[in-house]
Amino acid sequence: MKAKPSARSAARLGAVQALYQMDIAHTDLSDVLAEFSSVRLGEEFDDGECGEADLDFLKNLVRGVVKEQLEVDPLINDHLASGWKLQRIDATLRAILRAGAYELKHRLDVPAKVAISEYIDVAKAFFSGGEPKVVNGVLDNLAREFGREGV
Repeated sequence: MKAKPSARSAARLGAVQALYQMDIAHTDLSDVLAEFSSVRLGEEFDDGECGEADLDFLKNLVRGVVKEQLEVDPLINDHLASGWKLQRIDATLRAILRAGAYELKHRLDVPAKVAISEYIDVAKAFFSGGEPKVVNGVLDNLAREFGREGV
């Protein structure tokens, strides 16, 4: 049975939060997945409920980013503005770009347009500036590089 789209949206948000936590607090992969499995899913986010997340999808995204990070990070760097490197940007934006790049490269079951739109929405949940445009530009360029139709 396929998960509802909203469950995948919540999973993407949770994956970004997990990746952020791992990056900033240096939390172990198994610890962060255990925490998100038992406590964090379905928590309120900002002014609303993020909803029930597709836990399998969330785990796949987080594990995949960790496993493929040495491949994904240089790809993202190639599409950032001149002079910018992934390690210099905000940790939340870094987590969004890593999750989005991984999903575009390795989750061929998800249409590129859907993945890009979802990560733009995640960026809008965290940022009110130009970051969603950065997410759109980088992920759309990556989708084209991977031979997938972008936004």
